[in-house]
Amino acid sequence: MVMRSDRSFFRVERRRFLRGSARAAAAAAVAATGLLEPAAAAVSGRTARPADLPGKSGPRCVVVGGGVSGLTMARALKQANQAFDVVMVEPNATYMSCFFSSLWLADLVGLNTLTHSFCDAAKDGEYIWLQGKLIDLDREAKRAYTSEGYIDYEYIVIAPGIDYNYASLGLHDPAMAVMCAQNYPAAFKPGSEHLSLKNKLERFEGGVFLLTAPSGNYRCLPAPYERACMVAAYFKQKKIKGKVLLLDAGEKPFAPLAPGFLAAFEELYKEFLVYTPLTFISSVDPVKKLVATEFDTFKFDDASIYPRIRAAKLIEDLGLHDPKSPQLEADIDVHTYACKGDYSCYVTGDARPMPFSKSANTANTEAQFVARLIAAREAGKEIAWESPHTLCYPMVDANPAQALMVQTRYAKQDFAFTDVKIDNNRSAANAKAGLAWGEGLYRNLF
Repeated sequence: MVMRSDRSFFRVERRRFLRGSARAAAAAAVAATGLLEPAAAAVSGRTARPADLPGKSGPRCVVVGGGVSGLTMARALKQANQAFDVVMVEPNATYMSCFFSSLWLADLVGLNTLTHSFCDAAKDGEYIWLQGKLIDLDREAKRAYTSEGYIDYEYIVIAPGIDYNYASLGLHDPAMAVMCAQNYPAAFKPGSEHLSLKNKLERFEGGVFLLTAPSGNYRCLPAPYERACMVAAYFKQKKIKGKVLLLDAGEKPFAPLAPGFLAAFEELYKEFLVYTPLTFISSVDPVKKLVATEFDTFKFDDASIYPRIRAAKLIEDLGLHDPKSPQLEADIDVHTYACKGDYSCYVTGDARPMPFSKSANTANTEAQFVARLIAAREAGKEIAWESPHTLCYPMVDANPAQALMVQTRYAKQDFAFTDVKIDNNRSAANAKAGLAWGEGLYRNLF
């Protein structure tokens, strides 16, 4: 028999569990009390009641996250098995894409190109969009606790994307990290950050505009260099008396396209862009507008500062991360995306640990594979691993629009690049192909 005091003890331990600080203690509390439904005792209010959803019409698949991976997954699951009852959980009211965001900065596309309706996506894809946030997960009971109530599932796919690691910039004081994030947002998480960066450029009157490229596998590898080109192109078009200062932790721009980017820096933006490779930021002072390295200090007038990334904190909070991963990415079977020992729970998109590019086409193609894999498992079958497809047309000039191109797949054993195609010669043809690719992806998602 469970005594009231035991239940109270469990609630305390469970709250620590939700913060990701004491999973072992929470498990010990469950064992000590003999409580059969630990997750139910840990929640209250709206979260403790079932979400307001129609009754299941088939095996329920919950998709967490409405980025490229989640949107692709929700639609592809229905396409793979029409009997699936798919619910996508996403807190944002409007979709805004990271891909094409740098083109918007240079006025190559409009804001209406980037923004789309989750309602329309769900209606067209024949799934349900629940505007809410995943709070906790009971994988043994197959129950997902959201801000809008709990959802029982047969399968869950978690695709929450990334978070920033401001400690990688020496910002260990939360107050300073928050100031840096709000005053100088990286703008590689869509929504307000993108709007803020666009507003910064439109208000910028001159001086040094700082951009950074972090270390590690970030979102997405050519993007900081494309963004530097687009900001420099904006300065050039508007005749702004300023310079883009790009501090890069790497030795050179994204390796396959390094010649194309370096040529653009030199030939198009010599008066507007300063590129500084092998620059490891040790501290940022968002008050004095200073960035320090081991050897130098850089003063800026405005900035968009991109820290090293990590998997979204939700992955760690749910205990799904690999503690050995420097970016706290998910601990999954790298060929099936399933959480180890749990074929009902999967992690896709930028929170997964494989060294694939954290980019839109990669997320789209891998989600299509995982959807087919889940459908096959529901039918008692298995399918062979398929490589995601990375395809990117980074824009390097805005007037006229010109882009580079890279595409690759990955080897099964070590995920090395294979079937690589590269075009380092900027061209209008690549720009046109890139715009067509993006429009096609929007059609696929919405």
